[in-house]
Amino acid sequence: MRILGLLKADESSERGEMPSAELISEMGKFMEEVSKSGILLATDGLKPSSAGKRVSLSSGKVSVTDGPFTESKELVASYALFDVKTMEEAVEWSTRFLRVLGEGQVELRPIFEASDFPADIFPPEERAQEDAWRAEMEKNAPRQ
Repeated sequence: MRILGLLKADESSERGEMPSAELISEMGKFMEEVSKSGILLATDGLKPSSAGKRVSLSSGKVSVTDGPFTESKELVASYALFDVKTMEEAVEWSTRFLRVLGEGQVELRPIFEASDFPADIFPPEERAQEDAWRAEMEKNAPRQ
């Protein structure tokens, strides 16, 4: 089961403040452990929303809004993509991550798999194509 973990941004991350050398060291140890576990597919921190853009499409019209975005509680500071057996396993790793940070909030969202869709919407031959494409993509993806 693939699950996306989204660390919510806070005022500090939105200001672009860098973590302390001590936190970077502790995070490095944690990242080494979670990487060795084999469940971490990808992870990275994100720059503040001031460096980003939002692209919207409404009634056929595209609009682009430059950051920063005002609602920091709705923003994401980093992400991690897990391949775990259960949601509880993702909760456990996320809890450990938050303990390293000292505080924060992680939202965990399961990713749709081909098997989640009924056969009349996603026929077996298309599921096989999806599975082959995903396997190729994962094979070529850089590991963290």
